[in-house]
Amino acid sequence: MAAAMYGVRSFFFSAVIVILFASRFGDATAADRGYIKYKDPKVAVEERVEDLLIRMTLPEKLGQMCQIDRFNFSITRPTDIFTKYMIGSVLSNPFDTGKNISQRIEDINVMKKLSLTTRLGIPLLYAIDAVHGHNTFINATIFPHNVGLGATRDPQLVKRIGAITAQEVRATGVAQAFAPCVAVCRDPRWGRCYESYSEDPAVVNMMTESIIDGLQGNAPYIADPKINVAGCAKHFVGDGGTINGINENNTVADNATLFGIHMPPFEIAVKKGIASIMASYSSLNGVKMHANRAMITDYLKNTLKFQGFVISDWFGIDRITPIPKSNYTYSIEASINAGIDMVMVPWAYPEYLEKLTKLVNGGYIPMSRIDDAVRRILRVKFSIGLFENSLADEKLATPEFGSEAHREVAREAVRKSMVLLKNGKTDADKIVPLPKKVKKIVVAGRHANDMGWQCGGFTLSWQGFNGTGEDIPANKKLGIPTGKTRGTTILEAIQKAVDPTTEVVYVEEPNQDTAKLHADAAYTIVVVGETPYAETRGDSPTLGIADPGPNTLRWTCGSGMKCLVILVTGRPLVMEAYLDMIDALAVAWLPGTEGQGVADVLFGDHPFTGTLPRTWMKHVVQLPMNVGDKYYDPLYPFGYGIKT
Repeated sequence: MAAAMYGVRSFFFSAVIVILFASRFGDATAADRGYIKYKDPKVAVEERVEDLLIRMTLPEKLGQMCQIDRFNFSITRPTDIFTKYMIGSVLSNPFDTGKNISQRIEDINVMKKLSLTTRLGIPLLYAIDAVHGHNTFINATIFPHNVGLGATRDPQLVKRIGAITAQEVRATGVAQAFAPCVAVCRDPRWGRCYESYSEDPAVVNMMTESIIDGLQGNAPYIADPKINVAGCAKHFVGDGGTINGINENNTVADNATLFGIHMPPFEIAVKKGIASIMASYSSLNGVKMHANRAMITDYLKNTLKFQGFVISDWFGIDRITPIPKSNYTYSIEASINAGIDMVMVPWAYPEYLEKLTKLVNGGYIPMSRIDDAVRRILRVKFSIGLFENSLADEKLATPEFGSEAHREVAREAVRKSMVLLKNGKTDADKIVPLPKKVKKIVVAGRHANDMGWQCGGFTLSWQGFNGTGEDIPANKKLGIPTGKTRGTTILEAIQKAVDPTTEVVYVEEPNQDTAKLHADAAYTIVVVGETPYAETRGDSPTLGIADPGPNTLRWTCGSGMKCLVILVTGRPLVMEAYLDMIDALAVAWLPGTEGQGVADVLFGDHPFTGTLPRTWMKHVVQLPMNVGDKYYDPLYPFGYGIKT
């Protein structure tokens, strides 16, 4: 099936150029040859929007309100996407990672050129998940996930990360990034907690302001169409406060909780001119956010005066009903009337547009609501320069994409995000910084030499990957080859950091003989933690170390070896039972591709400065437990971190 799909796709991309030239440069009408206000970049954005809006037919308007998956271009009659359905936006899923930059830019440009052949020539808005760097592109710079950035308490660093991410994203022809996530995670059992900067809204607010400045260029919508991207604050609102940390669950919140904890980052995003906001799958006090008119229209749009567009999540409107898509007509009506402007409809866009058309023609959705949605979408398209700078320029991508300069910033982020929780079994027995010049050291645990586990979810594929990225199951199923992604594992970083005379022995999975075989080692660095996950698959009622991590600890630290443990994790894990056997404990979070930042602080080239962005619980029965709670009894409190 995959081979057939790509055969059709190859035929499409070869033949489409003929279509482009025939339709774009064929007989021009008098209107095309004359002055058209909305095509004039010197005209004010709002005037251009209104001029274009009055020219649009209903199908053209509804097409702008639909975002589809880019793999629709791999099936039969892909030109219908624009000629018949007039789709206004495409989202990229991560299953193109085997392609190089040139190939992906070429594919994106073909889609964009097709959109320009339509009657009004409204350019396509191409969007992508770029939540810790340009994370679906192989060899991009992958930064620590947000929880690690929250540990840095460095908003200027986060601003630089946003700017680098925007530069790498825009250079590949993508104009919108589904970032930042501004959730305030109040329960680490939530599978998306690593997407949150902190449990403390003050930290989230600080980082939200900085990352938007980086992505969009410190201006409403974007400052420079060549190097900035339209951001998307998500997920509106309260997704970090669901009951028991269950993804897509219900958040029960009084006004003090809603407007004191979960809403402030969105208020900041609106003030910063965020281009779009994504609705949450979750419910707020029993009302699905995708159908919550009081929050989306009354508060976000009318009270906060948000001028961008609200977009649904993937299949988001389908999940308004208890059984997804069991009453699709109702779901469309409820979501659009609630204030959703653009609906993410990966595959079933013909059905969605047919039902939406009937709802509008039948008076169930007023035309004023449609015009409001389209006006918002066009406002962003004009403001981010799509009408003048639609196509990608490969020359912009080649010099900077995954460059050493970008990786140095990522390395800085890793070392500043590292949090030291324990340093010696007594105050007189500190072992950090570790000596570089010793006879022998042991590095233990698979996490030490697994790039995928080090990067976490939302890297090359939705659920992340194992190893180097050369054998991603989802890609393999589709027949898409994936190359080895560039970066430095923690093991490789240690090997580079120590003295050339120091022997580094790597034991991927220790056993009962490990301590005896390496009794002459000066110390052991044990790297354990979580395996990659994203969204619901990451929900965890236990927050335990992933196998074989417990045995790795038992056969190293528990056997009397002098050990420093590094946790690779998106959240606090249950660690109290292991503390007595551990000499030192540090958290690397999910550091991304630049593992050298871990070695920078282990060996004293840079100090440990990171502090906990989250409360570290003793047991899961304490959860949810956050700083400021009446009954606060953590293993390590919010803000804790030993400085060296």
